[in-house]
Parts: sequence; structure tokens; C-alpha cells
Amino acid sequence: MGFFFRRKKPKQTTVESTPESVPEASNIEAINSTADTEIDSQTLASESSINNESLNVINSESTETIDELAEEITQEATLETVTDTDTQEKDTEEQEINKTLDSGLSKSSNSLLGSLSKIFSSGIEFSDDIFEDLEDTLISADIGVEASMSMIEALRKASKTQKLKTAQSIVSCLQEQASAELAIAEKSWDFNLKPYVIMMVGVNGVGKTTTTAKIARYFQKQGKNVMLAAADTFRAAATEQLVEWGKRLDIPVIHQSHGADAAAVAHDAFNAALARNIDVLIIDTAGRLHTQTDLMDQLGKVTRVLKKIDQDTPHEIMQVLDSTTGQNALSQLKHFKDAVGVNSLCLTKLDGSAKGGVAISLSREHQLPIRFIGIGESFDDLRAFSAGDFSKALIPDVEA
Repeated sequence: MGFFFRRKKPKQTTVESTPESVPEASNIEAINSTADTEIDSQTLASESSINNESLNVINSESTETIDELAEEITQEATLETVTDTDTQEKDTEEQEINKTLDSGLSKSSNSLLGSLSKIFSSGIEFSDDIFEDLEDTLISADIGVEASMSMIEALRKASKTQKLKTAQSIVSCLQEQASAELAIAEKSWDFNLKPYVIMMVGVNGVGKTTTTAKIARYFQKQGKNVMLAAADTFRAAATEQLVEWGKRLDIPVIHQSHGADAAAVAHDAFNAALARNIDVLIIDTAGRLHTQTDLMDQLGKVTRVLKKIDQDTPHEIMQVLDSTTGQNALSQLKHFKDAVGVNSLCLTKLDGSAKGGVAISLSREHQLPIRFIGIGESFDDLRAFSAGDFSKALIPDVEA
């Protein structure tokens, strides 16, 4: 009898509307529920806001008018910038547009599930050929040869000791092994150091400047004081782009003119962060290839200048890697790691690739923490990395 895989339907999350969606104001009088006078909707709509505290009791006729006005105001609020982090309306909007990790990794997981369903189309019956097919499937998902061999060897043993007989038992075993491979990539931050300095590096086109802004927002939402440094003085308009993000997020940006010394920008930013008691300083640098010797040397100069002020800085040199490049990401990381001592990672564009398994390859080969993963374009689509959550999204639960 044929055996087929189906993804389990994820639980739906319902976002409830709250009365905070109607903003406060002082120019609307209390409305008594026993009032006989109809409220003119045009007059009410012309008012700029509504005082929630003064709305003690609303009669049935006026309720509809108030709701219409509240809806209009809420629609206007959605056009505001991402700086409105304190309002319930904005938080609700973001929750509604957020992608789940499952959907963000759907291209990778669907590819895996499709291959697994073919392997077990005639039922679950372990053999050397089956294990070889499973190994090839993992390798094709960019999990890497060594990691794939290790995971399949663990599955071989589990098939005997645990007597695996169901699709889910096989998937659970693979999830556990993937999580074990990624355990080294899940590492806590040490924010006892202040300001905590992160220098962003990477090749051109990986979305480094935008990712820098997203990481700044992440820390901002954690209640930390953040500062940005526009040390990408090489690319035209790079400074202007980061300054604009700073304005939207209400985060200070230290910058100089185009073509300025990147190390000087970093120097000024660090001293400014000290003076302003900043928690996290994020330095955006120019995108570059490892073959661009002058730009690679520039990164070395930035780190030397920072170390003259504080020997421990930068605390992290975080490389942004485009997941769609697959195994090429390992080569990029090796060159940057050798040149400037990269010690943490951020994987972007996972939603646009079936190569999500590259995270396991990177973790196994380089033993570095993966701080963030990007699964979409919105701010909250940049997620803090979790080995367990990532493994389950990459190899999702199934049912027969």
C-alpha cells in the first residue's frame, strides 16, 4: 500500500481587536445611553480623536457611528511609519502580516517532504537503498555531506533500537538530529558589555544595510538603547539609506560624508555610544568581495581602531549570508572569517530558497552562532535563531 506525507495544518492564531484602537482626545463630550438626540456622523467624523475615558455609555444608534470613525482612524494609523511601536494598533497590524517560521521555510520543507513521500511511496521498509536515498535527499537540501551522513547513521540505529514504523517517528528522529547539529549555533548574548558593539560584514547584495536596521529594531523592542554607525562610505547613497532607517526607527545614526574613512566613523560612533550610555552599537560596513583587497584591509583597520579604544571590541563581527547561494555561503564565510575574524552569522532570504539546510552545513563546518534568520521582508520576519524551531520548520511534522 502506498505511503504519502501530508503536512500537518498549523494552528491558526486569532488576533483580537482591542478598545485601544480608538485613540484618546479631550474634545468629545460623554454620550449618555438614554440620549434621544442623534449624533451627526459628519460632525463626529470631522473630530480628530475620541476620549475613551469619557465614553461611559453609548446608545445603540451612536455605536455604529463611533465604530465607523474608529475604523477610519485605524486605517490612517496603518500608513504611519514603523516608529509607532508603542501603539496596540501597530502591534496588531504587524502580527497579522508576520509570516510563521513554517511558511518562511516552506520552499525547503516542501522540497524535503516531496522527496520523502517518493522514497516511502511503497511503505516504510528500511534497507540500504532506502538509507542511501534518504541521505541523497538531505544532501540535496544543502544540509551537507558530513551532516547528512551523520543524521542517516543516527536514523539507522534508531530504526533498530526504537523500531521506527511510522512517518512521524522517522521525521521526529531527523528533527532531533538536525537540532543536535544546530545546537552549537544557538548561543546566548553577553550584554554585560556596554556598549555591545556589532560590526556587520558581507558581500554585495545580501541586504546588509536593511538587515542592520531590522536588527536595530529587534534590540529596540527588547528595551535596549541602540545606535547605528554608517561606515559604508563606499557605496553611493548607503549612508543616506541608513540615516533614513534611523529616522523611521527613532535611532541615532553616526555618519560622515561619502568617501570618508570608515574607521573614523566607527571611532566617532563608539565614543558617542559611550557618552550617551548606549546599550548596543551596530556598525554597517560596505559590501565587498574577498578579492577586493583594499576593502578587506579597510575592515581590518576598523577593528584595529576600535580595539585601541577597547580591546574587546568589536564584540561581534556578524556576517550576513544570502541563503539562496546555498553551499557558496560556506566559501564566503571562510574568506571573511580568515580575513577579519567573523564570529557570528545572520542568514537572510530563507523564504526565497529551497536551500534552508545550509544552516546545518554552516553550523557543522564553522561552529559559529547563528544570531538571526530572515524569512521575509517585514521587520518581524527577522527572527532570533532557535535550533529546535528551525529544525521542525525545515523538517516539519507529517501525518500519514
